[in-house]
Amino acid sequence: MALSDVANTLGRHYLRRFGVRVHKLAIDAGFTCPNRDGTKGRGGCTFCNNASFSPNEGASPSVPSQIASGRAVVRRRTGAERYVAYFQAYTSTYGDVSSLRALYDQALAEPDVIGLSIGTRPDCVPDEVLDLLAEHRDAGREVWLELGLQSSFDETLERVRRGHDFATYVSAVRRARARRLPICTHLIIGLPGESDAHARVSLDRVLDLGVDGLKLHPLHVVSGTVLAAALRRGHYEPWTFDQYVTTAADLVARTPEHVVFHRLTATAKPPLLLGPDWCASKWRVLNGIEAELRRRGQVQGEAVAAESVWRVRAS
Repeated sequence: MALSDVANTLGRHYLRRFGVRVHKLAIDAGFTCPNRDGTKGRGGCTFCNNASFSPNEGASPSVPSQIASGRAVVRRRTGAERYVAYFQAYTSTYGDVSSLRALYDQALAEPDVIGLSIGTRPDCVPDEVLDLLAEHRDAGREVWLELGLQSSFDETLERVRRGHDFATYVSAVRRARARRLPICTHLIIGLPGESDAHARVSLDRVLDLGVDGLKLHPLHVVSGTVLAAALRRGHYEPWTFDQYVTTAADLVARTPEHVVFHRLTATAKPPLLLGPDWCASKWRVLNGIEAELRRRGQVQGEAVAAESVWRVRAS
């Protein structure tokens, strides 16, 4: 038994689509962020220390060399035969289009790289960038636009110093969908001031707009952040393992089965990780979500189907 038996995971999606294992290779192309460079703020979001989610931070700026090193590790570990270049670190559309084109083209020049996954913010996707990504998609490349929303509640976005509102995300999604670009939205579960109800509303809002993929992240506290100071002062209490697993299972069950889950947890390691300690173990969390869905007798989309039946009967 595996998580892919109860959820539409990215690995399962790629295996069905291409017939071979496809793996994302994380790339740090030296981008920064408007929430760090003074354009919108300095210091970034209250939870952000890029070292916690970018394994290549500080690596060579050469895209081909990062692909080569990532490929060597991933091929041994997973047997992957094809790769998607994941421009992950900071805001990977935050530059002029000619520079972005050059970076993306370096990755696509690798013969076993079949496409791009571009991590960015909703306020950093001008039309010319979307046109560039659509150009690659039209050329037959696998392309994902990964939008870091985190929450659909403006008060939360302001509280964590995100630097944009939900309306900005709505605009980005509508313009991307007009170009038929696949969208993967990132949501963080457990942000300060939010409950499981907030997570369900945020999910429903992004599903209503139309997304093709989702990433769920438990909020974990890492050193060098504003949130770390709040934790030390007792102003923030991390979610428990059971809270996250229960909520993540709820969200999977209410997500239509065609939507691809690119990620269902996120991890960091001590000493960078300050809490909760269970965020150090990826497989414990994934196995917990799978076990919770099996305990309920649910799979992805189960709650959606049940709600549809209820509506038909009620009418």
